[in-house]
Amino acid sequence: MDSVSIVAACSILSAGLAMGLGAIGPAIGEGLGLARALAAIAQQPDESNTIVRTLFVGMAMVESTAIYCLVVAIIILFANPFWNYVIQQAGG
Repeated sequence: MDSVSIVAACSILSAGLAMGLGAIGPAIGEGLGLARALAAIAQQPDESNTIVRTLFVGMAMVESTAIYCLVVAIIILFANPFWNYVIQQAGG
């Protein structure tokens, strides 16, 4: 296996890990936030507008973590700085 193949395999593996681990955390956080918001609405139905507004802001912030992980995975796959170095070393 040459060095270009190793860099390609490591890039694909790390992008998959970044996206997989980056999606697990926000999914758990959103699930917990939604469960707590539904419990709060069930206990205090008059405050549902405030709870829902706060829930949406919180979910947007949690979702931004997954989006950051997606951006990092895309950078690892398509703009990896090691590609140019390895290609220069392999091609001469």
